[in-house]
Amino acid sequence: MLNAMMTAALAKTEIESALAQRFGAAFQRREKRPIEILPTGVNEIDALVSGLPRGAITEIVGAVSSGRTSLLLSALAVATRQEETCALVDCNDTFDLWSAKTAQVDLDRVLWVRCNNRLERAFKATDLLLQSGGFGLVVLNLADVAAKCARRIISSWWFRFRRALENTPTALVVITPIACVRSCARMVLEVNKETAVWLEAIPVALKSDDARLRIKRSREPATTQARHLSLVTGSNQNGSPESLLPHSRLFRGICVRVNQERPAAWIGSPVKFSAQVYL
Repeated sequence: MLNAMMTAALAKTEIESALAQRFGAAFQRREKRPIEILPTGVNEIDALVSGLPRGAITEIVGAVSSGRTSLLLSALAVATRQEETCALVDCNDTFDLWSAKTAQVDLDRVLWVRCNNRLERAFKATDLLLQSGGFGLVVLNLADVAAKCARRIISSWWFRFRRALENTPTALVVITPIACVRSCARMVLEVNKETAVWLEAIPVALKSDDARLRIKRSREPATTQARHLSLVTGSNQNGSPESLLPHSRLFRGICVRVNQERPAAWIGSPVKFSAQVYL
């Protein structure tokens, strides 16, 4: 019995030596590092899932105005406060610098890659960033990609990203309208809007001829969240033009529900919190 074990061990050593001479370190086992976490900055989420795992893919799934951007900006703010170098690959060029600044993101530490609605360019840019290293947080923003296009993304990209992230301090966050990373994501968070809170009095431009959508102050008590909407023309009561503001400033905050889809184990009920950054 002892001789058989020694023979097997010797044969294994000889095989490993032959493979190392021919293929180098390709077949050597990599030591698994303890999972490191990058906080999201949302206490309700960090209390349950600790944050975004480094060296892995986290997918945030949600529809428009579901809170996905709030979660993204919160994570960017935390990462930049920790002096992490971050990168944002923006497939549809929808990143709002004003919202990021309001969320206290240090934009000097964020590399913004604009892809001009070209999905393939976004994936190639993400691949280059992951291969280069040096980033604490990389975000691939596919939030405004059509769902039918998201479903057609080939799985080899996700496997490539997962392999590139192994044993690195980089956390990759993918924002999608539907779940598409599948088994390559270590964690999947689904966000859903519960309620919305409107700003009090702020003009917001609509893409119509001379009409503007304006949220007027209500004479109701300040504790009431109700607001009145009215269409106004291109100039206000003083005759000066209405200031044009992005749609992201419509909301002061929303109540968001977050479901953890992966890993399957979930302690307690879905997380609920109010997003305080503009969406």
